[in-house]
Amino acid sequence: MSNTINPNRLFTACCVALIVTAMTFAIRAGILTQLSATFQFTDAQLGWINSMAFLGFPVAMMVGGLLYNALGARTLLYLAFICHLLGLILTITAGGFWGLLLSSFCIGFANGSVEAACNPLIVDIYHTNKTTKLNKFHMWFPGGIVIGSLISALMTKLNMGWQAQIAVMLVPTAIYGFMIFGQTFPVPVNTETSTKNNIRALFSPLFIFMLLVMTVTAASEFGTQQWVDRIFGASGAHPMLVLALVTGLMALGRYFAGPIVEALNPVGVLLMSAVVTTIGIYLLSMASGGLIYVSAMVFAIGVTYFWPCMIGFISEYQPKTGALGMSLMGGAGMFSLSIWNPVIGGWLDTAKAEAAAKGVAPEAVELVAGQATLQNLALFPAVLIVVFTGLYIFRKKFANK
Repeated sequence: MSNTINPNRLFTACCVALIVTAMTFAIRAGILTQLSATFQFTDAQLGWINSMAFLGFPVAMMVGGLLYNALGARTLLYLAFICHLLGLILTITAGGFWGLLLSSFCIGFANGSVEAACNPLIVDIYHTNKTTKLNKFHMWFPGGIVIGSLISALMTKLNMGWQAQIAVMLVPTAIYGFMIFGQTFPVPVNTETSTKNNIRALFSPLFIFMLLVMTVTAASEFGTQQWVDRIFGASGAHPMLVLALVTGLMALGRYFAGPIVEALNPVGVLLMSAVVTTIGIYLLSMASGGLIYVSAMVFAIGVTYFWPCMIGFISEYQPKTGALGMSLMGGAGMFSLSIWNPVIGGWLDTAKAEAAAKGVAPEAVELVAGQATLQNLALFPAVLIVVFTGLYIFRKKFANK
């Protein structure tokens, strides 16, 4: 083990680990139709499989947040590597519904461990420009989704099975495992490392409020992205290209986030995001063919800053919550998807049944159901407009706390 800390190598390893996390989201979204055909799953069953990944994520973040001060980032990243490896292999060898539930939970736990380890590690290493570095770290989530969605689209076009698409993710998993093995990690000196103080700070009314808000911002973003294949499959647009377009723009936006956040302040950015996201999802609910891509670009601009600004807001305005506060924020966001994914799948099933009952042509049922589901999803960011308007008005009350 080297005794010299290499912050650039650690930051790069964190970014590669986040790419793996993102690829699991993108490729899972890309293989839903194949899973449905292979195992004859309903959309509700697919929703339960998706929900396990979103459940494993917050469980890992809550456990990792509570134990971060004791275990440190290195142990949590090692745990993430082991769980990614195990989860991917279990997915490839799964024989049905229960096997996919277990493997999805394992992958979700790995994904949550990555966030639980990397967010506080980056904040501590780059404490003088943590907001910029957090945005550059989180740009690799949409960046990884671009990579995963393009790989999934290509492999699907080449008639390669879903197991092969899952196996591709073993490569970047091995890379970040190699990058962290034997490395010396820094001892936290720039963040609150008292778990007792972290827990006490969690009871701030502002933190609790933002925790609830995080569940809605996550649902606005991932509720649409995770169902892109099922919602847009019959729209005339390629679902994985839609996902690649959205996440590519998100990665670009996050890379250049600094000046935007400085000009509007975090709350102003969140309010702008809610407005644009609502417009984007509503446009998607009416569009078909080439207009899907235009509407998707509006949606992408809207959701770009939700996740990093929510985490950055807590690190800036609620610093005493430490690693635990950041972990719980991310965990709350993903936990909400473990609840909403089966609901979204149920919306699709219900909308299909209603369309068929109304005499909609069989070839148009999927499109009509997807548009109806998007109209329901637009309610999430619409609620956020009201929430962030109120937060913006009263922002000066907590700005210096």
